Amino acid sequence: MALFKKRTAGKPGEWYYCLEHKKVEEGPDCPGKDRFGPYASREEARHAMETAAERNLQWENDPRWHDAPSGGTTDED
Repeated sequence: MALFKKRTAGKPGEWYYCLEHKKVEEGPDCPGKDRFGPYASREEARHAMETAAERNLQWENDPRWHDAPSGGTTDED
């Protein structure tokens, strides 16, 4: 008996964007490492790559995630 069973069928209304096949799928047909989701609608899943790009841009420009240099050395020496 397997400890972890692969979930082959998703719940109705769960939408995913498959990174390998580059398409929207209802239910988790592909492994978790190859998909974004779940999303509430097909339309949200269809825009998964744009949503990820927007979030990445926000993160890259967020000053809270850019640590100040550490080590106590300066270029003034």
